[in-house]
Amino acid sequence: MTDRKVPLPTVFKVPIRNDIVQFVHTNINKNRRQAHAVNVKAGMKHSAESWGTGRAVSRVPRIGGSGSHRSGQAAFANFARKGRMFAPLKVWRRWHRRVNIKQKRHAAAVAVAATGIVPLVMARGHKIEKLQEIPLVFDDKLEQVEKTKEAVAFLKRIGAYEDVKRVAESRTIRAGKGKLRNKRYTLRKGPLVIVGNDNVKLQKALRNVPGVDICNVKRLNVLQLAPGGQLGRFVIWTESAFKQLNGIFGTFRYDAPNKEGYRLNRPMLSNADIAKIINSNEIQSVLTPAKKTTLLHTVLKRNPLRNKPALFKLNPYAKIRKEKARNQQDEALKKKKERLDKKMGRTKAMTAEEKKTYKARKAASKKKFHVLKERIAKAYETQAK
Repeated sequence: MTDRKVPLPTVFKVPIRNDIVQFVHTNINKNRRQAHAVNVKAGMKHSAESWGTGRAVSRVPRIGGSGSHRSGQAAFANFARKGRMFAPLKVWRRWHRRVNIKQKRHAAAVAVAATGIVPLVMARGHKIEKLQEIPLVFDDKLEQVEKTKEAVAFLKRIGAYEDVKRVAESRTIRAGKGKLRNKRYTLRKGPLVIVGNDNVKLQKALRNVPGVDICNVKRLNVLQLAPGGQLGRFVIWTESAFKQLNGIFGTFRYDAPNKEGYRLNRPMLSNADIAKIINSNEIQSVLTPAKKTTLLHTVLKRNPLRNKPALFKLNPYAKIRKEKARNQQDEALKKKKERLDKKMGRTKAMTAEEKKTYKARKAASKKKFHVLKERIAKAYETQAK
């Protein structure tokens, strides 16, 4: 680190606008695309014609001829086998996007500010637990390092090599066809070293360290400061680059000298603790007291024909009358049940004498039944002879 104290540039105090960064990143990321298309005759080289209506099949063009499976099969359409694609790609598609220059400048300023916020940097996945502070600023002697082993030793010394190891371990084969198109492997993003001078030797020293990028402060790019549109990249600054930020982005008071007509976004609040502001003595002393809510109808009107408490309040005798009517109803139901039990022969529990009599009757009935059965059997035998 530098032994001297370097004042923090104003750009680190701009409000974080994730919406601007994502919009700008999404659009300028399209400008690296190359035009591609499909052959204009692809899927259209068949001898096919529709059969028309009346044959109980769809009106899609069909292959002519006979004697093969192919004859009669659908052709040309995007849903047909060997047909063309829907809306075939053309090279004159609008591949690139124009973005307002002020939007790009605001996005770059926000991305720079996010590099100085520790939670955002850690949320992006960077390993910065061993660092002394964020943002990291080092002497310009760092730009003169030209050996890779010296650059790696420097990263280990400041505690940034943990992030490089994280990147190296993330090397995986790309999914899809991209692995055949000279981009076989994918890597996470590691530290970004921002320098203040051109043609520095450090660029050659870091080019073989996985995940580490180097950039000139005059050419700051949202694609490098916020890869994937996600704020909070781990950035290492040189002193000369750090001092140039006020000249590149300006301050809240003065326009940027290197950007005509551009001034940084000013925060809406100097103190974002809204609860503390509202509860402060200065605010509370001028506020009008809270109004008390007065009910226009304190007593709700109840319908006594449906609401029993309202009925009993109006007519206390109604409660006695309802109880009397309920008792009369219960008594009537009890008498009705007794009449039915008497009619059906259902009685209460029998006494010991009644049980003895009941068993005797049952035994006599059973005996009589057996005697009758024997007589009938003898009668059948006599008739048979």
